[in-house]
Amino acid sequence: MGQGLWRVARNQQLQQEGYGEQGYLSREQSRRMAVSNMSNTSHRKQVQGGIDIYHLLKARKSKEQEGFINLEMLPPELSFTILSYLNATDLCLASCVWQDLANDELLWQGLCKSTWGHCSIYNKNPPIGFSFRKLYMQLDEGSLTFNANPDEGVNYFMSKGILDDSPKEIAKFIFCTRTLNWKKLRIYLDERRDVLDDLVTLHNFRNQFLPNALREFFRHIHAPEERGEYLETLITKFSHRFCACNPDLMRELGLSPDAVYVLCYSLILLSIDLTSPHVKNKMSKREFIRNTRRAAQNISEDFVGHLYDNIYLIGHVAA
Repeated sequence: MGQGLWRVARNQQLQQEGYGEQGYLSREQSRRMAVSNMSNTSHRKQVQGGIDIYHLLKARKSKEQEGFINLEMLPPELSFTILSYLNATDLCLASCVWQDLANDELLWQGLCKSTWGHCSIYNKNPPIGFSFRKLYMQLDEGSLTFNANPDEGVNYFMSKGILDDSPKEIAKFIFCTRTLNWKKLRIYLDERRDVLDDLVTLHNFRNQFLPNALREFFRHIHAPEERGEYLETLITKFSHRFCACNPDLMRELGLSPDAVYVLCYSLILLSIDLTSPHVKNKMSKREFIRNTRRAAQNISEDFVGHLYDNIYLIGHVAA
């Protein structure tokens, strides 16, 4: 009896609020009609004005379509733009779903040239059966081989026709590649001085302040951990290249390659002095100016002071 009265009272309350059985059905029918009208209107807009990208990305027709949108339904330009943000691993996975899109040569060409900026094969007519996806795999394998054994890595690149047997081509490859292990690269350049010479000439130090140019140089050609003949060779080559790139500045300051060599050594020693936690009594600006001008008397005091300020504010030149 009590349950029956409760149902009657509940039904009356629902009818007053418009949620009775008939009211609920009428509301549900109205909602479905509104959705149907909206979908028809949207379809007409798509037919009249082309594919509505925003609607395509937001629409969810079924639970199976929730998540990633089908890239094949998008314009090719938009699909390629989305895939261009993927790395090689993700692009290989994407090719399992969108084979034609993810295997496009332009995408793999972009991956190759963004990682290995220069290869001899880029400037040649591609052989039969060539693909940039295959080239990417070979470049990746060759880089791993180089990082284990530099000589074997270079020989691998040459055997695949990726690099020509030329010091200049090898130097360009090293200059435009950031995946090579710097310790192995230092060993290789120490043994291949002909490649080192061509690598130094690829640097352009025009209108650069001396400490900044030295930092850029050591970012590509890492300095050895200890002083020795190789470090002296690097500084000598840098000094001549810096003077060749800034002839007007050298005449204005009265500097020669030998004077630049002295300044570079002074900057390295100052960098160690200011950044090393083991040095308690840091070299002052006045001491650096006095010691540097004692070794190179033609250098102005203001110029040497600016060198000190650069190291003090920015940091080590060969870090």
